[in-house]
Amino acid sequence: MNLPLLTLSWALPLVGAVLLLLVGNADGRRNGLIRWMAVAISLVAFAVTLALWAGFDPTTSDFQFVERHDWIPAFGIEYFVGIDGISLLLIVLTGFLTPIALLSSWEGIEKNVKEFSVFILALEAAMIGVFMSLDLFLFYVFWDAMLIPMYFLVGIWGYDQRIYAAIKFMLYTMAGSVLMLVAILTLGYMHMQATGSYSFDVIKISALEIPVQTQMWLFLAFAIAFAIKVPLFPFHTWLPDAHVQAPTAGSIILAGVLLKMGTYGLMRFAFPLFPQAAVYFAPWIALLAVIGIVYGALVAMVQPDMKKLVAYSSVSHLGFVVLGICAMNMQGMQGAVYQMLAHGVSTGGLFLLVGMLSDRRHTRLISEFGGLKSVMPRLTAAFLIITLASIGLPGLNGFVGEFLIMLGAFRWDPRYVVGAGLGVILSAVYMLWMFQRVFYGEVTNPHNAEQPDLRPREWAAVLPLCAMAIVMGIFPSLFLKPMAPTVEQLVQRMQAARNLSIEPGSTSPAPLHPPIGEVAP
Repeated sequence: MNLPLLTLSWALPLVGAVLLLLVGNADGRRNGLIRWMAVAISLVAFAVTLALWAGFDPTTSDFQFVERHDWIPAFGIEYFVGIDGISLLLIVLTGFLTPIALLSSWEGIEKNVKEFSVFILALEAAMIGVFMSLDLFLFYVFWDAMLIPMYFLVGIWGYDQRIYAAIKFMLYTMAGSVLMLVAILTLGYMHMQATGSYSFDVIKISALEIPVQTQMWLFLAFAIAFAIKVPLFPFHTWLPDAHVQAPTAGSIILAGVLLKMGTYGLMRFAFPLFPQAAVYFAPWIALLAVIGIVYGALVAMVQPDMKKLVAYSSVSHLGFVVLGICAMNMQGMQGAVYQMLAHGVSTGGLFLLVGMLSDRRHTRLISEFGGLKSVMPRLTAAFLIITLASIGLPGLNGFVGEFLIMLGAFRWDPRYVVGAGLGVILSAVYMLWMFQRVFYGEVTNPHNAEQPDLRPREWAAVLPLCAMAIVMGIFPSLFLKPMAPTVEQLVQRMQAARNLSIEPGSTSPAPLHPPIGEVAP
Protein backbone atom coordinates (compact mmCIF):
# COMPACT_ATOMS: atom_id res chain seq x y z
CA MET A 1 0.00 0.00 0.00
CA ASN A 2 1.17 3.50 -0.82
CA LEU A 3 -1.49 5.17 1.30
CA PRO A 4 -0.17 7.73 3.83
CA LEU A 5 -1.68 5.82 6.72
CA LEU A 6 -0.12 7.98 9.42
CA THR A 7 -1.54 11.16 7.94
CA LEU A 8 -4.90 9.46 7.42
CA SER A 9 -5.01 8.33 11.07
CA TRP A 10 -5.10 11.93 12.37
CA ALA A 11 -6.60 13.67 9.32
CA LEU A 12 -9.71 11.46 9.20
CA PRO A 13 -11.08 12.51 12.62
CA LEU A 14 -10.14 16.13 11.91
CA VAL A 15 -11.91 16.13 8.53
CA GLY A 16 -14.82 14.33 10.18
CA ALA A 17 -15.02 17.08 12.78
CA VAL A 18 -15.19 19.70 10.01
CA LEU A 19 -17.94 17.73 8.25
CA LEU A 20 -19.96 17.59 11.45
CA LEU A 21 -19.82 21.38 11.63
CA LEU A 22 -21.81 21.44 8.38
CA VAL A 23 -24.68 19.50 9.98
CA GLY A 24 -27.27 21.76 11.58
CA ASN A 25 -28.31 21.14 15.17
CA ALA A 26 -31.96 21.49 15.98
CA ASP A 27 -34.09 18.55 17.03
CA GLY A 28 -33.33 15.27 18.77
CA ARG A 29 -33.39 13.32 15.52
CA ARG A 30 -30.55 15.41 14.10
CA ASN A 31 -28.60 14.99 17.34
CA GLY A 32 -28.93 11.23 16.90
CA LEU A 33 -27.53 11.52 13.37
CA ILE A 34 -24.60 13.57 14.65
CA ARG A 35 -23.84 11.02 17.35
CA TRP A 36 -23.84 8.13 14.88
CA MET A 37 -21.72 10.08 12.39
CA ALA A 38 -19.14 10.83 15.09
CA VAL A 39 -18.99 7.17 16.18
CA ALA A 40 -18.67 6.04 12.55
CA ILE A 41 -15.82 8.48 11.89
CA SER A 42 -13.99 7.35 15.01
CA LEU A 43 -14.41 3.68 14.02
CA VAL A 44 -12.92 4.38 10.59
CA ALA A 45 -9.96 6.08 12.28
CA PHE A 46 -9.59 3.06 14.57
CA ALA A 47 -9.58 0.80 11.51
CA VAL A 48 -6.68 2.85 10.10
CA THR A 49 -4.70 2.35 13.32
CA LEU A 50 -5.32 -1.40 13.07
CA ALA A 51 -4.05 -1.28 9.47
CA LEU A 52 -0.87 0.31 10.82
CA TRP A 53 -0.51 -2.55 13.29
CA ALA A 54 -1.15 -5.14 10.57
CA GLY A 55 1.59 -3.67 8.36
CA PHE A 56 4.06 -3.05 11.18
CA ASP A 57 7.33 -5.01 11.22
CA PRO A 58 7.94 -6.02 14.86
CA THR A 59 11.52 -7.19 14.23
CA THR A 60 13.11 -3.76 13.77
CA SER A 61 13.52 -0.65 15.88
CA ASP A 62 13.52 1.67 12.86
CA PHE A 63 10.70 4.16 12.41
CA GLN A 64 8.14 2.85 9.94
CA PHE A 65 5.43 4.34 7.69
CA VAL A 66 7.64 7.42 7.50
CA GLU A 67 6.29 10.53 5.78
CA ARG A 68 8.55 13.53 5.32
CA HIS A 69 7.81 16.87 3.64
CA ASP A 70 9.20 20.38 3.97
CA TRP A 71 6.94 22.65 6.00
CA ILE A 72 8.92 25.78 6.93
CA PRO A 73 12.23 25.06 5.17
CA ALA A 74 13.86 28.37 6.16
CA PHE A 75 13.98 27.09 9.75
CA GLY A 76 14.38 23.38 8.99
CA ILE A 77 10.84 22.58 10.15
CA GLU A 78 9.32 19.53 8.48
CA TYR A 79 6.17 17.49 8.45
CA PHE A 80 8.09 14.43 9.62
CA VAL A 81 6.10 11.52 11.07
CA GLY A 82 6.82 7.87 11.73
CA ILE A 83 6.13 5.21 14.33
CA ASP A 84 7.99 2.53 16.22
CA GLY A 85 6.69 -0.14 18.57
CA ILE A 86 5.96 2.28 21.42
CA SER A 87 4.09 4.93 19.44
CA LEU A 88 2.19 2.28 17.43
CA LEU A 89 0.54 0.85 20.53
CA LEU A 90 -0.41 4.26 21.91
CA ILE A 91 -1.94 5.29 18.58
CA VAL A 92 -4.01 2.08 18.54
CA LEU A 93 -5.06 2.79 22.15
CA THR A 94 -6.24 6.26 21.11
CA GLY A 95 -8.25 4.85 18.22
CA PHE A 96 -9.73 2.18 20.50
CA LEU A 97 -10.90 4.53 23.28
CA THR A 98 -12.37 7.37 21.19
CA PRO A 99 -15.52 5.53 19.95
CA ILE A 100 -16.03 4.20 23.49
CA ALA A 101 -15.85 7.77 24.81
CA LEU A 102 -18.40 8.90 22.25
CA LEU A 103 -20.75 6.05 23.17
CA SER A 104 -20.42 6.97 26.84
CA SER A 105 -21.83 10.44 26.14
CA TRP A 106 -25.13 9.20 24.71
CA GLU A 107 -27.13 9.72 27.88
CA GLY A 108 -25.04 12.35 29.65
CA ILE A 109 -24.66 14.96 26.86
CA GLU A 110 -27.95 16.46 25.74
CA LYS A 111 -27.04 20.02 24.73
CA ASN A 112 -24.68 21.16 21.97
CA VAL A 113 -24.18 17.57 20.83
CA LYS A 114 -22.62 18.64 17.54
CA GLU A 115 -19.99 20.83 19.16
CA PHE A 116 -19.21 18.13 21.73
CA SER A 117 -18.63 15.53 19.00
CA VAL A 118 -16.48 17.97 17.02
CA PHE A 119 -14.22 18.60 20.01
CA ILE A 120 -13.85 14.87 20.74
CA LEU A 121 -12.77 14.14 17.15
CA ALA A 122 -10.42 17.15 17.07
CA LEU A 123 -8.89 15.95 20.33
CA GLU A 124 -8.34 12.49 18.84
CA ALA A 125 -6.54 14.01 15.84
CA ALA A 126 -4.19 16.03 18.07
CA MET A 127 -3.40 13.07 20.34
CA ILE A 128 -2.55 10.78 17.43
CA GLY A 129 -0.38 13.54 15.96
CA VAL A 130 1.60 13.76 19.21
CA PHE A 131 2.48 10.06 19.12
CA MET A 132 3.76 10.06 15.53
CA SER A 133 5.67 13.37 15.33
CA LEU A 134 9.42 13.05 14.73
CA ASP A 135 9.97 16.78 14.24
CA LEU A 136 10.09 18.52 17.61
CA PHE A 137 8.33 21.63 16.31
CA LEU A 138 5.53 19.51 14.82
CA PHE A 139 5.31 17.61 18.10
CA TYR A 140 4.88 20.89 19.96
CA VAL A 141 2.13 22.01 17.57
CA PHE A 142 0.11 18.83 18.18
CA TRP A 143 0.91 18.95 21.91
CA ASP A 144 -0.58 22.42 22.31
CA ALA A 145 -3.41 21.81 19.84
CA MET A 146 -4.67 19.12 22.19
CA LEU A 147 -5.28 21.73 24.92
CA ILE A 148 -7.99 23.59 23.01
CA PRO A 149 -10.64 20.84 22.64
CA MET A 150 -9.92 19.47 26.12
CA TYR A 151 -10.37 22.93 27.64
CA PHE A 152 -13.78 23.32 26.04
CA LEU A 153 -14.88 19.76 26.84
CA VAL A 154 -14.28 20.40 30.55
CA GLY A 155 -15.35 24.05 30.55
CA ILE A 156 -18.65 23.64 28.67
CA TRP A 157 -19.90 20.11 29.39
CA GLY A 158 -18.36 19.64 32.84
CA TYR A 159 -19.99 19.84 36.26
CA ASP A 160 -20.45 22.68 38.76
CA GLN A 161 -16.82 23.86 39.05
CA ARG A 162 -15.96 23.18 35.41
CA ILE A 163 -14.55 26.65 34.64
CA TYR A 164 -12.12 26.49 37.56
CA ALA A 165 -10.99 22.99 36.56
CA ALA A 166 -10.60 23.90 32.87
CA ILE A 167 -8.53 27.02 33.61
CA LYS A 168 -6.35 25.14 36.09
CA PHE A 169 -5.74 22.39 33.54
CA MET A 170 -4.83 24.96 30.89
CA LEU A 171 -2.50 26.99 33.14
CA TYR A 172 -0.60 23.96 34.44
CA THR A 173 -0.09 22.46 31.01
CA MET A 174 0.80 25.76 29.34
CA ALA A 175 3.41 26.49 32.02
CA GLY A 176 5.17 23.24 31.19
CA SER A 177 4.73 23.79 27.46
CA VAL A 178 6.55 27.12 27.57
CA LEU A 179 9.57 25.49 29.19
CA MET A 180 9.55 22.75 26.57
CA LEU A 181 9.27 25.28 23.73
CA VAL A 182 12.35 27.13 24.98
CA ALA A 183 14.25 23.81 25.08
CA ILE A 184 13.08 22.88 21.57
CA LEU A 185 14.20 26.24 20.14
CA THR A 186 17.53 25.83 21.93
CA LEU A 187 18.05 22.43 20.31
CA GLY A 188 17.25 23.86 16.87
CA TYR A 189 19.79 26.63 17.43
CA MET A 190 22.42 24.14 18.64
CA HIS A 191 21.89 22.11 15.46
CA MET A 192 22.39 25.27 13.41
CA GLN A 193 25.64 26.02 15.22
CA ALA A 194 26.88 22.47 14.69
CA THR A 195 25.85 21.98 11.05
CA GLY A 196 25.03 25.41 9.64
CA SER A 197 21.29 24.76 9.24
CA TYR A 198 18.30 24.63 11.56
CA SER A 199 16.61 21.30 12.19
CA PHE A 200 14.15 19.93 14.70
CA ASP A 201 14.49 16.35 13.43
CA VAL A 202 14.63 14.20 16.57
CA ILE A 203 17.04 11.73 14.90
CA LYS A 204 19.51 14.44 13.91
CA ILE A 205 19.25 16.14 17.28
CA SER A 206 19.90 12.86 19.10
CA ALA A 207 23.27 12.75 17.31
CA LEU A 208 24.35 16.18 18.58
CA GLU A 209 27.18 16.33 21.07
CA ILE A 210 25.55 18.17 23.95
CA PRO A 211 27.68 19.09 26.99
CA VAL A 212 26.39 17.64 30.23
CA GLN A 213 25.67 21.03 31.85
CA THR A 214 23.46 21.93 28.89
CA GLN A 215 21.82 18.50 28.99
CA MET A 216 20.85 19.14 32.60
CA TRP A 217 18.91 22.32 31.82
CA LEU A 218 17.30 20.99 28.66
CA PHE A 219 16.32 17.75 30.38
CA LEU A 220 14.68 19.65 33.23
CA ALA A 221 12.69 21.78 30.77
CA PHE A 222 11.35 18.69 28.96
CA ALA A 223 10.91 16.62 32.13
CA ILE A 224 8.89 19.27 33.98
CA ALA A 225 6.54 19.66 31.00
CA PHE A 226 6.02 15.90 30.84
CA ALA A 227 5.81 15.51 34.64
CA ILE A 228 2.92 17.99 34.72
CA LYS A 229 1.11 16.01 32.06
CA VAL A 230 1.65 12.59 33.74
CA PRO A 231 0.99 14.06 36.41
CA LEU A 232 3.91 13.27 38.70
CA PHE A 233 3.80 14.26 42.36
CA PRO A 234 3.84 17.21 43.29
CA PHE A 235 2.57 18.49 39.89
CA HIS A 236 -0.63 16.46 40.18
CA THR A 237 -3.09 18.90 41.77
CA TRP A 238 -4.82 19.82 38.49
CA LEU A 239 -5.79 16.21 37.74
CA PRO A 240 -8.44 15.43 40.40
CA ASP A 241 -10.26 18.70 39.59
CA ALA A 242 -10.16 18.03 35.85
CA HIS A 243 -11.36 14.44 36.26
CA VAL A 244 -14.17 15.23 38.68
CA GLN A 245 -15.49 18.17 36.67
CA ALA A 246 -15.05 16.65 33.18
CA PRO A 247 -17.91 14.81 31.47
CA THR A 248 -17.56 11.03 31.33
CA ALA A 249 -16.14 11.05 27.80
CA GLY A 250 -13.57 13.67 28.81
CA SER A 251 -12.50 11.61 31.82
CA ILE A 252 -12.11 8.47 29.68
CA ILE A 253 -9.85 10.22 27.18
CA LEU A 254 -8.00 12.18 29.86
CA ALA A 255 -7.15 9.03 31.84
CA GLY A 256 -6.84 6.71 28.85
CA VAL A 257 -4.66 8.78 26.52
CA LEU A 258 -3.80 12.33 27.61
CA LEU A 259 -1.86 11.31 30.70
CA LYS A 260 0.17 8.87 28.57
CA MET A 261 1.45 11.81 26.54
CA GLY A 262 3.58 12.74 29.56
CA THR A 263 5.10 9.30 30.06
CA TYR A 264 5.51 8.89 26.28
CA GLY A 265 7.36 12.21 26.18
CA LEU A 266 9.77 11.04 28.86
CA MET A 267 10.54 7.86 26.87
CA ARG A 268 10.63 9.43 23.42
CA PHE A 269 12.38 12.75 24.10
CA ALA A 270 13.57 13.57 27.63
CA PHE A 271 15.49 10.37 28.41
CA PRO A 272 17.03 9.47 25.00
CA LEU A 273 17.90 13.04 23.91
CA PHE A 274 19.66 13.86 27.20
CA PRO A 275 20.78 10.45 28.46
CA GLN A 276 23.45 11.53 30.93
CA ALA A 277 21.16 14.09 32.52
CA ALA A 278 18.48 11.39 32.67
CA VAL A 279 20.88 9.05 34.48
CA TYR A 280 21.66 11.82 36.96
CA PHE A 281 18.04 12.77 37.68
CA ALA A 282 16.47 9.29 37.44
CA PRO A 283 16.83 8.42 41.17
CA TRP A 284 15.13 11.68 42.16
CA ILE A 285 12.33 11.25 39.63
CA ALA A 286 11.84 7.66 40.81
CA LEU A 287 11.60 8.91 44.40
CA LEU A 288 8.84 11.33 43.38
CA ALA A 289 7.13 8.48 41.52
CA VAL A 290 7.14 6.24 44.63
CA ILE A 291 5.84 9.11 46.78
CA GLY A 292 3.07 9.59 44.22
CA ILE A 293 2.24 5.88 44.26
CA VAL A 294 1.74 5.82 48.04
CA TYR A 295 0.25 9.32 48.32
CA GLY A 296 -2.28 8.73 45.53
CA ALA A 297 -3.36 5.44 47.10
CA LEU A 298 -3.74 6.91 50.61
CA VAL A 299 -5.76 9.89 49.39
CA ALA A 300 -7.94 7.63 47.23
CA MET A 301 -8.85 5.57 50.32
CA VAL A 302 -10.60 8.49 52.01
CA GLN A 303 -12.54 9.85 49.02
CA PRO A 304 -16.35 9.89 49.36
CA ASP A 305 -16.75 10.53 45.59
CA MET A 306 -16.22 7.54 43.27
CA LYS A 307 -14.86 9.68 40.45
CA LYS A 308 -12.37 11.43 42.72
CA LEU A 309 -11.25 8.05 44.06
CA VAL A 310 -10.52 6.82 40.53
CA ALA A 311 -8.75 10.12 39.76
CA TYR A 312 -6.33 9.70 42.66
CA SER A 313 -5.81 6.08 41.65
CA SER A 314 -4.48 7.45 38.35
CA VAL A 315 -1.85 9.45 40.25
CA SER A 316 -0.81 6.23 41.95
CA HIS A 317 -0.80 4.02 38.84
CA LEU A 318 1.06 6.52 36.66
CA GLY A 319 3.76 6.59 39.33
CA PHE A 320 4.45 2.95 38.44
CA VAL A 321 4.97 3.92 34.79
CA VAL A 322 7.47 6.63 35.70
CA LEU A 323 9.30 4.22 38.03
CA GLY A 324 9.63 1.69 35.20
CA ILE A 325 11.06 4.35 32.88
CA CYS A 326 13.58 5.45 35.52
CA ALA A 327 14.79 1.85 35.97
CA MET A 328 16.17 2.12 32.41
CA ASN A 329 16.33 -1.63 31.88
CA MET A 330 14.40 -3.96 29.58
CA GLN A 331 11.88 -5.17 32.14
CA GLY A 332 11.19 -1.74 33.61
CA MET A 333 10.68 0.06 30.31
CA GLN A 334 8.62 -2.69 28.71
CA GLY A 335 6.52 -2.78 31.86
CA ALA A 336 6.09 1.00 31.67
CA VAL A 337 4.75 0.85 28.11
CA TYR A 338 2.50 -2.09 28.98
CA GLN A 339 1.18 -0.29 32.05
CA MET A 340 0.36 2.76 29.90
CA LEU A 341 -1.88 0.56 27.78
CA ALA A 342 -3.35 -1.34 30.75
CA HIS A 343 -4.09 1.86 32.65
CA GLY A 344 -5.82 3.32 29.60
CA VAL A 345 -8.13 0.30 29.41
CA SER A 346 -8.86 -0.25 33.10
CA THR A 347 -9.06 3.35 34.34
CA GLY A 348 -10.95 4.40 31.22
CA GLY A 349 -13.35 1.55 32.01
CA LEU A 350 -13.74 2.69 35.62
CA PHE A 351 -14.63 6.23 34.55
CA LEU A 352 -17.09 4.81 32.01
CA LEU A 353 -18.87 2.68 34.61
CA VAL A 354 -18.87 5.41 37.25
CA GLY A 355 -20.35 7.71 34.61
CA MET A 356 -23.15 5.21 33.98
CA LEU A 357 -24.02 5.17 37.67
CA SER A 358 -23.82 8.97 37.80
CA ASP A 359 -26.16 9.34 34.80
CA ARG A 360 -28.70 7.09 36.53
CA ARG A 361 -28.58 8.60 40.02
CA HIS A 362 -27.08 12.07 39.38
CA THR A 363 -24.67 11.52 42.24
CA ARG A 364 -21.25 9.92 42.61
CA LEU A 365 -21.17 9.70 46.41
CA ILE A 366 -20.37 6.17 47.56
CA SER A 367 -22.72 6.58 50.53
CA GLU A 368 -25.68 7.03 48.16
CA PHE A 369 -25.28 3.52 46.75
CA GLY A 370 -25.30 -0.02 48.13
CA GLY A 371 -26.83 -3.34 47.15
CA LEU A 372 -26.60 -2.69 43.39
CA LYS A 373 -25.53 -6.28 42.77
CA SER A 374 -29.14 -7.45 43.05
CA VAL A 375 -30.47 -4.56 40.95
CA MET A 376 -27.98 -4.48 38.04
CA PRO A 377 -25.97 -7.74 38.04
CA ARG A 378 -24.49 -7.26 34.55
CA LEU A 379 -23.08 -3.83 35.35
CA THR A 380 -21.78 -5.27 38.61
CA ALA A 381 -19.96 -8.05 36.74
CA ALA A 382 -18.37 -5.57 34.33
CA PHE A 383 -17.36 -3.31 37.21
CA LEU A 384 -15.78 -6.26 39.01
CA ILE A 385 -13.69 -7.26 35.97
CA ILE A 386 -12.40 -3.72 35.48
CA THR A 387 -11.76 -3.30 39.21
CA LEU A 388 -9.71 -6.50 39.39
CA ALA A 389 -7.82 -5.42 36.28
CA SER A 390 -7.02 -2.09 37.90
CA ILE A 391 -5.56 -3.68 41.04
CA GLY A 392 -3.39 -6.06 39.02
CA LEU A 393 -5.04 -9.45 39.46
CA PRO A 394 -3.02 -12.15 37.61
CA GLY A 395 -4.73 -13.04 34.35
CA LEU A 396 -5.84 -9.45 33.72
CA ASN A 397 -4.01 -6.57 32.08
CA GLY A 398 -2.85 -4.70 35.17
CA PHE A 399 -0.73 -7.58 36.44
CA VAL A 400 1.73 -7.81 33.54
CA GLY A 401 2.80 -4.17 33.58
CA GLU A 402 3.12 -3.92 37.35
CA PHE A 403 5.07 -7.18 37.55
CA LEU A 404 7.57 -6.10 34.89
CA ILE A 405 7.97 -2.65 36.47
CA MET A 406 8.58 -4.14 39.92
CA LEU A 407 11.07 -6.61 38.47
CA GLY A 408 12.90 -3.87 36.57
CA ALA A 409 12.94 -1.57 39.60
CA PHE A 410 14.22 -4.38 41.81
CA ARG A 411 17.10 -5.03 39.40
CA TRP A 412 17.93 -1.33 39.45
CA ASP A 413 17.45 -0.46 43.16
CA PRO A 414 15.38 -2.70 45.45
CA ARG A 415 14.61 0.18 47.81
CA TYR A 416 12.08 1.65 45.39
CA VAL A 417 10.15 -1.61 45.28
CA VAL A 418 9.24 -1.32 48.97
CA GLY A 419 7.17 1.81 48.43
CA ALA A 420 5.79 0.59 45.12
CA GLY A 421 4.75 -2.70 46.71
CA LEU A 422 2.87 -0.80 49.41
CA GLY A 423 1.02 1.02 46.64
CA VAL A 424 -0.07 -2.32 45.13
CA ILE A 425 -1.53 -3.42 48.47
CA LEU A 426 -3.28 -0.12 49.08
CA SER A 427 -4.80 -0.12 45.59
CA ALA A 428 -6.51 -3.42 46.37
CA VAL A 429 -7.79 -1.93 49.64
CA TYR A 430 -9.43 1.20 48.25
CA MET A 431 -10.77 -0.37 45.04
CA LEU A 432 -12.30 -3.44 46.68
CA TRP A 433 -13.64 -1.36 49.57
CA MET A 434 -15.39 0.96 47.10
CA PHE A 435 -16.76 -2.03 45.18
CA GLN A 436 -18.11 -3.59 48.38
CA ARG A 437 -19.87 -0.41 49.54
CA VAL A 438 -21.42 0.31 46.16
CA PHE A 439 -22.57 -3.15 45.06
CA TYR A 440 -22.95 -5.35 48.14
CA GLY A 441 -25.23 -5.22 51.16
CA GLU A 442 -28.88 -4.26 51.28
CA VAL A 443 -30.55 -1.72 49.02
CA THR A 444 -31.09 1.00 51.61
CA ASN A 445 -31.91 3.83 49.19
CA PRO A 446 -35.22 3.29 47.33
CA HIS A 447 -33.89 5.18 44.26
CA ASN A 448 -31.33 2.42 43.72
CA ALA A 449 -34.00 -0.28 43.45
CA GLU A 450 -35.46 1.29 40.32
CA GLN A 451 -32.30 1.58 38.22
CA PRO A 452 -31.96 -0.29 34.89
CA ASP A 453 -29.11 -2.66 34.09
CA LEU A 454 -26.80 -2.21 31.12
CA ARG A 455 -28.50 -0.97 27.95
CA PRO A 456 -27.46 -2.12 24.45
CA ARG A 457 -25.36 0.97 23.71
CA GLU A 458 -23.71 0.63 27.12
CA TRP A 459 -22.92 -2.99 26.33
CA ALA A 460 -21.21 -1.82 23.14
CA ALA A 461 -18.94 0.44 25.21
CA VAL A 462 -18.27 -1.91 28.13
CA LEU A 463 -17.66 -5.24 26.40
CA PRO A 464 -14.57 -4.15 24.38
CA LEU A 465 -12.91 -2.85 27.56
CA CYS A 466 -13.61 -6.05 29.52
CA ALA A 467 -12.44 -8.18 26.58
CA MET A 468 -9.25 -6.15 26.19
CA ALA A 469 -8.48 -6.43 29.92
CA ILE A 470 -8.66 -10.22 29.60
CA VAL A 471 -6.76 -10.45 26.29
CA MET A 472 -3.92 -8.28 27.60
CA GLY A 473 -3.71 -10.39 30.74
CA ILE A 474 -3.62 -13.76 28.95
CA PHE A 475 -1.69 -12.88 25.76
CA PRO A 476 0.84 -10.19 26.76
CA SER A 477 3.23 -11.17 23.95
CA LEU A 478 0.82 -9.61 21.43
CA PHE A 479 1.77 -6.23 22.88
CA LEU A 480 5.28 -6.91 24.17
CA LYS A 481 6.59 -8.16 20.82
CA PRO A 482 6.11 -4.96 18.76
CA MET A 483 7.74 -2.77 21.40
CA ALA A 484 10.71 -5.04 22.20
CA PRO A 485 13.24 -3.84 19.54
CA THR A 486 12.54 -0.16 20.27
CA VAL A 487 12.79 -0.62 24.03
CA GLU A 488 15.99 -2.65 23.64
CA GLN A 489 17.65 0.11 21.62
CA LEU A 490 16.51 2.73 24.11
CA VAL A 491 17.89 0.68 27.01
CA GLN A 492 21.24 0.29 25.22
CA ARG A 493 21.47 4.06 24.80
CA MET A 494 20.69 4.66 28.47
CA GLN A 495 23.14 1.99 29.62
CA ALA A 496 25.84 3.59 27.48
CA ALA A 497 25.14 6.88 29.25
CA ARG A 498 25.40 5.16 32.64
CA ASN A 499 28.86 3.95 31.70
CA LEU A 500 30.03 7.51 30.95
CA SER A 501 31.17 9.69 33.81
CA ILE A 502 29.35 12.99 34.17
CA GLU A 503 32.14 15.45 33.46
CA PRO A 504 32.15 18.89 31.85
CA GLY A 505 33.51 17.54 28.57
CA SER A 506 31.13 14.58 28.31
CA THR A 507 28.65 14.40 25.46
CA SER A 508 25.77 12.23 24.31
CA PRO A 509 26.17 8.58 23.25
CA ALA A 510 25.36 7.29 19.76
CA PRO A 511 22.27 8.53 17.86
CA LEU A 512 18.85 7.38 18.99
CA HIS A 513 18.01 5.60 15.72
CA PRO A 514 20.07 4.54 12.71
CA PRO A 515 19.26 6.27 9.40
CA ILE A 516 15.75 5.47 8.25
CA GLY A 517 15.60 2.92 5.50
CA GLU A 518 12.64 2.07 3.33
CA VAL A 519 9.16 2.75 4.60
CA ALA A 520 7.38 -0.41 5.70
CA PRO A 521 4.56 -1.35 3.32
